[in-house]
Amino acid sequence: MGSLGGNILPPDPHSKIYLAAVAVVLLVGVCYSSKLAKKATDSENPNLLQSAWLFFYACFLKPHNGDSNGNQQDALESFYKKQAGVYDATRKALLKGREDMLALAAAQLSHRSTTGDEKKRRIWVDVGGGTGWNIEAMSRFVDVPQFFDSVYLVDFSPSLCEVARKRFERLGWKNVKVICQDARKFRLEDYEPASQSRRTSGSPNRGYFAQGKPKHGGADLITMSYSLSMIPDYYSVIDSLSSLLAPNGIVSVVDFYVQSQVDVNFRNYTGGLVNRHVNFFGRTFWRAWFDIDRVALEPGRRDYLEYSFGTVLNVNTRNYVLGAIPYYIWLGTHKQPSSSSLPHEIVEKLDALVTESPYLHPANHSSALSRAVERAAPEIRSKAFDAAILNLAANLPLPSFFYQNHHYRIYYDDQLKKHTQFNDEYIYAFTWEDTRVDERILKLKSDDVVLAITSAGDNLLSYALQSPARIHAVDLNPTQNHLLELKVAAFSSLPYEDFWKIFGDGMHPEFRSLLISKMSPHLSSRAFQYWLNNHHIFTKSKGGLYDTGGSKHGIRIFRWISRVFGCRSAVKQLLSAKTLNEQREIWRGKIRPALLSRLVSKFVVSQEAFLWTALGVPKNQLAIIEEDHAVSEVVCGPDARAKNTRSHAIWEYMVNTLDPVVESTHIAADNPYYLVCLDGKFSKQCHPDYLSPQAHAKLSRPGAFEGLRIHTDEIDEVLARITPGTLTVAVVMDSMDWFDPGSDAAAAQIAKLNRALRMGGRVMLRSAGLRPWYLDEFEKHGFVAKCMGERSGGKCIDRVNMYASCWICTKRENLAPPTPEMESMAGPEITSLQI
Repeated sequence: MGSLGGNILPPDPHSKIYLAAVAVVLLVGVCYSSKLAKKATDSENPNLLQSAWLFFYACFLKPHNGDSNGNQQDALESFYKKQAGVYDATRKALLKGREDMLALAAAQLSHRSTTGDEKKRRIWVDVGGGTGWNIEAMSRFVDVPQFFDSVYLVDFSPSLCEVARKRFERLGWKNVKVICQDARKFRLEDYEPASQSRRTSGSPNRGYFAQGKPKHGGADLITMSYSLSMIPDYYSVIDSLSSLLAPNGIVSVVDFYVQSQVDVNFRNYTGGLVNRHVNFFGRTFWRAWFDIDRVALEPGRRDYLEYSFGTVLNVNTRNYVLGAIPYYIWLGTHKQPSSSSLPHEIVEKLDALVTESPYLHPANHSSALSRAVERAAPEIRSKAFDAAILNLAANLPLPSFFYQNHHYRIYYDDQLKKHTQFNDEYIYAFTWEDTRVDERILKLKSDDVVLAITSAGDNLLSYALQSPARIHAVDLNPTQNHLLELKVAAFSSLPYEDFWKIFGDGMHPEFRSLLISKMSPHLSSRAFQYWLNNHHIFTKSKGGLYDTGGSKHGIRIFRWISRVFGCRSAVKQLLSAKTLNEQREIWRGKIRPALLSRLVSKFVVSQEAFLWTALGVPKNQLAIIEEDHAVSEVVCGPDARAKNTRSHAIWEYMVNTLDPVVESTHIAADNPYYLVCLDGKFSKQCHPDYLSPQAHAKLSRPGAFEGLRIHTDEIDEVLARITPGTLTVAVVMDSMDWFDPGSDAAAAQIAKLNRALRMGGRVMLRSAGLRPWYLDEFEKHGFVAKCMGERSGGKCIDRVNMYASCWICTKRENLAPPTPEMESMAGPEITSLQI
């Protein structure tokens, strides 16, 4: 036998036998597959094994033979005819997210029905609805025969449509119509009596091409469940949806996808990018895998959908049951917001809400609006306005914030480094400012316009209970604002019992279901993405909300110290103490020696990394603590007992914080701030103001948060864009401590506060210093400072007692150029606002 050449050896005889055996096994397998598949097809009720085998055969072994006529319907039948009877049984594990998509859509429709925006007749069109599984599954969330007047299932596969007809005959749902038709040609006016007048006489084909499609249709809901990826001519189908959709209708889609973050990083209209990126291997593998069944995962399908409509909600997730297949859920509406006849008007209206403009969109807006816009200074334009103008100029949808049911969350670019630096983690799960003291000092009135740092939002909800005209919540960390949004959404949608479990106990086993079916219509897309991605915070068996965030490190350190020093049981005794004297004895004898030991202070608490990560204390604030300590009586006095070192400074600060709290406040009965640290939850007896049944009754009323605006930005940026002379109160917490005394940043922010505040407006601040250095800057910039509380002589200035002093700085004079007065800015033609 001649050589095969090179290093190639002749085949081994045993290898030939093995190859022949494999070929025989494959041949027998294919024959058996065909026989079993035919048996399963002929059987009315195939068993699980037959169903699974038929699915495998149809997807991977059976040749496609429907292409000979170049007909999409034939191609679909070639794929589905054999497996139509077992379609539902074999798709449950593969087609994840369908229930979530339906629940989100039902929640949106239910919310619209309560706001008076819904018309009486409600229509649902399910494009590519197949066997009708989606329509039956919707009954988990709404009563389909009662909630919808008409439901149209549109699919191009006769086999699947036949299964659907049998389904609805069995259910007895007379309002469901199964239409076996190309989705591009489906028109509601052909089936809806109310739309008969719009039909064109003559040939249906001629009428279809001759008659222009209406801008809006009558469908309140259009759904596409894993059908968009199977439609070859997806452009025309997506284009046809606009003419089907009612002005305030919802399009809801769930489907497979693959996409790189490079494609979408610079788009501001997608509603957030959480989990959207699929790595190179995943993109390559899943596209090749689904190509076998003619399921197209190219990004263009989803991109065109998002381009054609305005995004309401957007979810990117994985099917971990079958190898982490990427899929998305998307809800959208008409690109032009339905609340305005012109896109620029909705932009102007939103801009007015953000910048406190007194004259935008009045009742007689047609002429007044244009004159007001001309007079408006460019520097007070909001970032939402800037982004919207850019999108309108490029014929892009507006940012998703414009399509929300509530406009209290203001647009921000979530890809900026100043936002991503927080790594999607909030620092504070609860607020460290005593709202009772805030209420006593501020005494807010109905005409007050308040700007405050969000933190965990507890203080802002306390302000909302006092019903001021407007509250501007400001935080650079997006997740702190997500937490505030969640609380507002819970007020708007949940009964008190569920509200308490989520924010009182910090845990709720049904949180994910409540988030999707109840709270989602009241959340921005980015906030919804965040909480859906982190639902485990509330559903896990241990921990809960108050064991999360950066502050959890401090709480866990305390627990660790209590275990090491054997005083964990003493903490439980402290929380069970019936009297203040009993609490003091437990503190002095068992807990204080461990928690306030010099060893713990030196090696744990005084470390700069711990102070920032666990307590949110930056280095400039730490410097204020050290400076006060250096001139204190404990260092310089006749009975000096401490050294001028960082560890001693922190130890003394802790002593001055904790001793007065334990000595003068009953933690279990009236100090929720320390109760939640020690117990991980609030109690019905001891909790922040917003958790009371009375607060829930007030803040759950419709329109309770109409005056709320949530800004994700620096305070400076927000102040610079607010119309001068509109704020009455600014609550900056301890943020002024963060400034470097050697820079002009503090003076610049104080000047902006002066500009934004009305005459007599107040700035409330807390500080780690007894008299912080920046008070002199306030006085140089037209303010008068007054101390409202000072922690000295063992006094407790509030139930938190975390800060050394509290101040009110009142504006007494304008800086040059003078702040314009509101009355002079508003023209006489502006009679009322319509927001």
